Amino acid sequence: MRRLWLIFTQAVTVALAVLFVVVTLKPQWLLRNDGTRPLPGVVSLRTASPAAAPVVPGTENFSGYAGAARAAAPAVVSVVASKPGRRNPHAQDPSFRFFFGDRVPEQVGFGSGVIVSPEGILLTNNHVIEGATDIEVRLSDGREARAEIVGTDPETDLAVLRVALDKLPAITLGRLDALQVGDVVLAIGNPFNVGQTVTSGIVSALGRQGLGLSTFESFVQTDAAINPGNSGGALVDVRGHLVGINTAIFSRSGGSMGIGFAIPVDVAQQVMEGLLRDGQVTRGWIGVEPRDLTPEFAENFKLPIREGALITGVLQDGPASKGGVRPGDVVIAVGGQPVANTAQLLHRVAALKPGSEAAIALQRGSQSLQVTLTVGQRPKQSQPRR
Repeated sequence: MRRLWLIFTQAVTVALAVLFVVVTLKPQWLLRNDGTRPLPGVVSLRTASPAAAPVVPGTENFSGYAGAARAAAPAVVSVVASKPGRRNPHAQDPSFRFFFGDRVPEQVGFGSGVIVSPEGILLTNNHVIEGATDIEVRLSDGREARAEIVGTDPETDLAVLRVALDKLPAITLGRLDALQVGDVVLAIGNPFNVGQTVTSGIVSALGRQGLGLSTFESFVQTDAAINPGNSGGALVDVRGHLVGINTAIFSRSGGSMGIGFAIPVDVAQQVMEGLLRDGQVTRGWIGVEPRDLTPEFAENFKLPIREGALITGVLQDGPASKGGVRPGDVVIAVGGQPVANTAQLLHRVAALKPGSEAAIALQRGSQSLQVTLTVGQRPKQSQPRR
């Protein structure tokens, strides 16, 4: 009996060892003829029928964003801007000139641009082409052409270029009011001059202000990867429609950290139309120096409001001075539109037509009043440091 039990245990041990080896090395030997394992109640995503696999609602027909990229990418170009470099401080030394000559090296910068009209009109960033003596545009189909500057607007960091080429693909302008936080967007450009690149992300925020990148700020923030060279490129929605011009990133390393900013398409269109029509962007101006109204100031001066633009200075004989605005006044509305901070005041005033009359609602201490003034034309401003 002892001998039979020993033979039985050895046989079971050998059988289990063989089964382990087969399961590990040749699992297909254990499949039935229909290709499934004989294990009831277990569903494999690789072997289950399509009807048995879970489906996320809304993704039944999803096939990626290739359609949006295919629609927008041909209209996105690479921009190569050449400008004179800095002269070497030793250039006047005869020995230095003997070995190296007196030629001033040329600086070459790379960026991106967007064709918005089949007639050859392009949008890009002002900082991409600022100071350039030669601008070359390279299309995704391999064509190259020199571009001329139609006009620039440093206060929004936009520039309009023109190229003389036929049969140009033009991007479709989208609607900013249809864009929401969380919407998927694609960034298309030429990062690090590696060639046209498409990245994807979502809209992280709208109307981002106070970054010090330009005078008039209302950026679309996105986490789509934007890197040096993407400046002037396109930010498009899932239909391939232009919703912004990529302009800047927040970075500690020089590369993408998931915080990028694009100029909204409505601002870009307004600037483009002004530059094409008048050669400049005409904006309203009232001649004041504003700052945001802080809760501490409102409390100390017992103001009944908590939002507005505090006037800290008024230009003598300027539109605001002639209209009766004084330092210490708080602007709470321009032309019937509310003003909550300095950025809104700049936008509201800039939208006014020079020479027209505008009603300005003020809070002067405990007194609410309204003045009417004649809007002036905003003087040209230098581009802020980026």
